[in-house]
Amino acid sequence: MAFIGRNILLRQSKTIFRTFSSSMQLKSSSADTNFQTAKERLNTLGIQPENNTKLKMYALFKQATVGKNKTDKPEASNFAGQYKWSAWTELGDMTKDEAKQAYVDLVTDLEKAEVANKNSTNSNSQQELESSAKSYGSDGLLVNTENKIMTVTLNRPKRYNALTFDMYEGIIKILSDAANDDSVSIVTFTGTGKYFCSGNDLKNFSGITPANLKQKCLDTAAMLQRYAAAFIDFPKPLIAAVNGPAIGISVTQLGLFDAVYASDEATLQTPFTKIGQSPELCSTYIFPKIMGHSKACSMLLFNETCTALEAERLNLVTKVFPNASFRNDVRKEVERISQFPMKSLIYSKQLTRGCEREMLHKVNKAECERIAERWSSDDCMKAVMGFLAKS
Repeated sequence: MAFIGRNILLRQSKTIFRTFSSSMQLKSSSADTNFQTAKERLNTLGIQPENNTKLKMYALFKQATVGKNKTDKPEASNFAGQYKWSAWTELGDMTKDEAKQAYVDLVTDLEKAEVANKNSTNSNSQQELESSAKSYGSDGLLVNTENKIMTVTLNRPKRYNALTFDMYEGIIKILSDAANDDSVSIVTFTGTGKYFCSGNDLKNFSGITPANLKQKCLDTAAMLQRYAAAFIDFPKPLIAAVNGPAIGISVTQLGLFDAVYASDEATLQTPFTKIGQSPELCSTYIFPKIMGHSKACSMLLFNETCTALEAERLNLVTKVFPNASFRNDVRKEVERISQFPMKSLIYSKQLTRGCEREMLHKVNKAECERIAERWSSDDCMKAVMGFLAKS
């Protein structure tokens, strides 16, 4: 009887094991199918994922197809390779099936974001603005001139209006043309969507190798110096309409504007030292001058985020408007200013700013020389990697 009982238990155990194995195979097969479908769906998306999202997708794909990262870490000068390696390594012991499901979920989130973006876009006004911006050679800039007011809109909402090299060059040309255009009396900068600008696009630093690192840094710093000079030398009123969060260079350049209007939901952040870099756009001279040394240091050195109301008290923001009526309130302010005689505006700005133009150019040159050194330094590379890993 005991022998018969053992045989029955053995047959039951085998049945349970086969059932469990079959169930696991079905789950694995389902994960494979969903994973393959997600890859196909990704190719149909019109939305451009953020750099951090791309890194996450790369890491999940590698984890799903290869498994845990056991490769050697790339050289410090290989920015792209280090970003990918770190993102993959962060996944640790995540199983292949877990990585496949996470990949599927990420693609689903991107699809939802694309639908939401399409629903919130006013296609008619967007097409009108885009047609006037094409002459400046950048898809990220919309330029519209009406009633002597030129409005430059940073138009990359999917990437939080991050600035590309093409956009830098486009803005330099826009300011050069507007300076000599009698039909323009004021130039206003703003952003599409929830953000004003998230600073530099990380794509600006792709394609860097140990062989070209130093020259790339020098070339980029030279471009940045020309960009700042375009603001320093612009003779007409410059107005910033900060519609949402501003980060990095989009904050430091505010000191070169003649008026800064901000939404009460806007925040300002300059996280330079956190990633081993240094400030630019003459902020190291202008910020201490208008807000005092210690307050300037809290932003430029210690990476403290500043609200719009705080920035108004620090004299960096001229006026704060409710977010619900922000664009309409700014339009009324700018239209009021545009009615003043153009030559009076130009001569008055020349008197108030002209006496320090030479100093601003000197500061700009020194800042860009330091930036070139920072970008090529080991501690900057390590800080950037650490920042991205935490993000």
